[in-house]
Amino acid sequence: MDVQFQAIHFDADQKLIDFINERLSKLNLFYDQIIGSEVFLRLDKSDRNLNKTVEIKLNIPGKELFAKKQCRTFEEATDEVVDALRRQIKKHKGKHLVK
Repeated sequence: MDVQFQAIHFDADQKLIDFINERLSKLNLFYDQIIGSEVFLRLDKSDRNLNKTVEIKLNIPGKELFAKKQCRTFEEATDEVVDALRRQIKKHKGKHLVK
């Protein structure tokens, strides 16, 4: 799977990128036809603790899945986004198996 990263308002370190790649690769267990994904990491300038946002757009044949979460850490937000995408993949597969 081809993964493109964009970090907004900061520079993402390799450890974070590797963590996100590892989590995204687990989605291949649920659906092996994932073409690629775009990951947007955003650090909001606010005094709130929940200022780290992860957005992932997943490209699959005939459809684009999207999830966005805002949490205390990028790792926590990544886990929540991957869980949301996993649910969307299962729903998408369920609809196509019925047809």
